[in-house]
Amino acid sequence: MMTPQNEAELADLVAAAAGPFRIVGGGTRPVGRPVEGDTLSAAKMSGIVDYEPGALTLVARAGTPVEEIEAALAAEGQRLPFEPMDHRGLLGTSGIPTIGGVVAANVSGPRRMAVGAARDFLLGVRFVDGMGRRLKNGGRVMKNVTGYDLVKLAAGSYGTLGVLTEVSFKVLPVPETIATLELSVADGAVAQVAMTRALTSPFEVSGAAVLPGEARLRVILRLEGFAGSVAYRAEQLSALLADLGTVSRIEDAAANAALWQGVRDVVALSGCDLVWRVSATARDLRAGVLEPLQAKTNSLVQLDWAGALGWIGMTAAQAEATGGAKAVHERIQQMVADRAAVPGGGHATLIKGPDDLRADVSVFQPEAPAVAALAQGVRAKFDPKGIFNPGLMG
Repeated sequence: MMTPQNEAELADLVAAAAGPFRIVGGGTRPVGRPVEGDTLSAAKMSGIVDYEPGALTLVARAGTPVEEIEAALAAEGQRLPFEPMDHRGLLGTSGIPTIGGVVAANVSGPRRMAVGAARDFLLGVRFVDGMGRRLKNGGRVMKNVTGYDLVKLAAGSYGTLGVLTEVSFKVLPVPETIATLELSVADGAVAQVAMTRALTSPFEVSGAAVLPGEARLRVILRLEGFAGSVAYRAEQLSALLADLGTVSRIEDAAANAALWQGVRDVVALSGCDLVWRVSATARDLRAGVLEPLQAKTNSLVQLDWAGALGWIGMTAAQAEATGGAKAVHERIQQMVADRAAVPGGGHATLIKGPDDLRADVSVFQPEAPAVAALAQGVRAKFDPKGIFNPGLMG
């Protein structure tokens, strides 16, 4: 494994290399097709460079552990607003998640539906491209105009455009109080009604998820803010949902933290051999993908983002009983691509599966030909030798 200590060393290494490289941070998120090549880790380029609590900004090297950043923010009563997922429990990986890995995969948790994704809080990046050039874009303040928005382009590129060396973020204060309302419902249609009512109400829900249960589904809704405001909104929202079932309230801080961490990390599906992450509009996802799929399989489903994000899990035996894992994967992606069922489009990504399956399928939702050509052209500009994670997204 190659572990450059700083950006200059990384640039020299890349400039002299013919590749290919498998780019990793902490190695906790092996998503995408398996990559053949020398492992190049950014983990040694670590440390918080600048943190200004009063300005709500933080700059860190890409290899900085997420837990180090969260600890520094917590000491000042602040947090990463987009609530990045820790994949280790779901994928069974070890290592330490890094902030560069979060940016490279645009990892965003339950609060994304209320405040935005990781890329929306990213202010600036530094990275080394496939020619060994040291590039930077954006800055360290919230008002910054620098031309091409490479910041947004880097987020979610999975290391195919360059190796991140430094990232800067906007951060936000931790709210005074958090409370969760829980409602037990019979089916997905009622769950969707509950979440839609909550989100279209004036009560500022910051999380809306559905967890699988033994016989019924658990709808959970998170409220954050000042204590008096949270108490009032919880009371009003409980009344708004009362006709759908009994609403209970979770007010203990530790219990709330554990519950939403479980949602964030998709703990409910950790025992599954195969896991897909599917995004579409809530109605299209339920009617066009989840209901037809569950009619033919015994899949386990968790919903997030008020129903716009679905996590689908199966055991290997369940997949085999319905034609095999490859057939199930292709069926899910075809359902998402079917504009009669999912008019607005969407994405289905195989998050967890054996290497031989991931090597044999399009892990990410296949792009339209014009979009695929554009994406390939962008990669060729930043990595003309094709040495960074070749084939990972293709």
